[in-house]
Amino acid sequence: MAQLRLALNQVDSCVGDLAGNAESIVRWVRHSAEQGAHLAAFPEMALTGYPVEDLALRSSFVEACRETLRALAARLAAEGLGELPVVVGHLDRSEETQPRLGRPAGAPRNAAAVLHRGEVALSFAKHHLPNYGVFDEFRYFVPGDTMPVVRVHGVDVALAICEDLWQEGGRVPAARSAGAGLLLSINASPYEREKDDTRLELVRKRAQEAGCTTAYLAMTGGQDELVFDGDTIVVDRDGQVIARAPQFEERCVVIDLDLPAAAAEAPAGVVDDGLRIDHVVLSADPLPPYGAKWPGTVAERLGDAEEVYEALVTGLRAYVTKNGFRSVVIGLSGGIDSALVAAIACDALGAANVHGVAMPSRYSSEHSIADAEELARRTGLHLRTVPIAPMFDAYMGALGLTGLAEENLQSRLRGTMLMAVSNQEGHIVLAPGNKSELACGYSTLYGDSVGAYGPIKDVYKTSVFRLAKWRNRAAEERGETPPIPESSITKPPSAELRPGQVDTDSLPDYDVLDRILELYVDRDRGRAEIVAAGFDAELVTRVLRMVDAAEYKRRQYPPGTKISAKGFGKDRRLPITNKWRETL
Repeated sequence: MAQLRLALNQVDSCVGDLAGNAESIVRWVRHSAEQGAHLAAFPEMALTGYPVEDLALRSSFVEACRETLRALAARLAAEGLGELPVVVGHLDRSEETQPRLGRPAGAPRNAAAVLHRGEVALSFAKHHLPNYGVFDEFRYFVPGDTMPVVRVHGVDVALAICEDLWQEGGRVPAARSAGAGLLLSINASPYEREKDDTRLELVRKRAQEAGCTTAYLAMTGGQDELVFDGDTIVVDRDGQVIARAPQFEERCVVIDLDLPAAAAEAPAGVVDDGLRIDHVVLSADPLPPYGAKWPGTVAERLGDAEEVYEALVTGLRAYVTKNGFRSVVIGLSGGIDSALVAAIACDALGAANVHGVAMPSRYSSEHSIADAEELARRTGLHLRTVPIAPMFDAYMGALGLTGLAEENLQSRLRGTMLMAVSNQEGHIVLAPGNKSELACGYSTLYGDSVGAYGPIKDVYKTSVFRLAKWRNRAAEERGETPPIPESSITKPPSAELRPGQVDTDSLPDYDVLDRILELYVDRDRGRAEIVAAGFDAELVTRVLRMVDAAEYKRRQYPPGTKISAKGFGKDRRLPITNKWRETL
């Protein structure tokens, strides 16, 4: 057996910030070296951020990435860190870049490199390219065809990138064929609710298939609608967890491993899936035995509600800060949606950077204003009250609106006011719509849909209530003031655009509605299947018609944190002009 101290750097990168990402990598490499690491690794596309989308097709960006990688290798050596091999995800291109039908322009590659002694000692590209959900990697990249293996202190380490682990075949069985003592996979796997359980079982299975200890290193942070929860995992060859990082935190996981020493003769040839072994020796001899200092720790798992809430906080914080903003403004109605969004914003940015505007109309109840004021008192956010009655009366006098047009006018006036505050004071507007409302079109274009980001756009209404209750309970357990007023949770949801209005005037009970929506939106079940699952046929028909008719509204809604397997946006791409209906 041979010993190896591995440093897995679970970090947050920003797309396009090559200089900033490189600086972060240097800082974490230095930390890894200070811990005595023998091999340090960073996530998929750590140097560029992930996903880069159409930036991959821009040759100037690809060349800038290649240049930054070479400069990073040289800098590490210049700062005395060159003896520590470092695995870094980056954007590369195939040396064969001739245009070809069906091939991405410039032949870009989702790649990783091993940096050592000021040079790129080994480079390889992702073999399996995902093309489902939010992934479009066939559009952007050409696949790799090698089985990269690097020998470090007498241990052969096989390398893979994200989907290489998620798909059958390829580099996992090839790692066994190459006789690897360690399989290291670098990842930028977006968060989804309960994905951590799926991920753990996957890593266990792949370790057994590869026949060696397997390290799954993941990215953390947020990028547009995606959140990365980290959850770096190391398991032994039998699938037993020996280290696991916390979620939603930057962290360097350092672990001492006892691994099989590499064979005297380096592996060579073509193995599984036609992969050609690309073997590089950095240090051939095993280290003298040393006292293991880092046995590996397993972080405590988050509960389901806490995990989702942390994802929402992480997504909002990343969107605001990475786009150069510091503060947000929210329309506060006293209702549950805006209250939860405000709580998330306070946790993400600090209450001093959260501004609420209460905009009562003639139909606003007294408790709405009181609940907004109570929310401000509990959280410490800034609150101002600006009645919309004078503006509303002016419009009504000029246009004489009635019915739905009158109701929507109130929402649009509020949207206009929020955008005015945003322009004047430099805050970004947060839209408070939830997934249930967006699915059914229960929102006003250019009204409550106004905003730069929708923190709960992928959260069904029933989950909004669960998250609000969890957040209050968590505060009580810590001896803190619960942020959300109890009356915001217990009162019937209402848009308050006409006398006595409640959501159930227009929508089914949320408990039933959300279960139908999950089948139709998230799982692509048809009407017959949903009815067969036990739901009233007439109700299903009504709900599906609302969903189908609202596609144009959803297309114009701002981005927001994705927490489900199928959020509105890249996950679910339906034509706006569409005559197909599940219903008669």
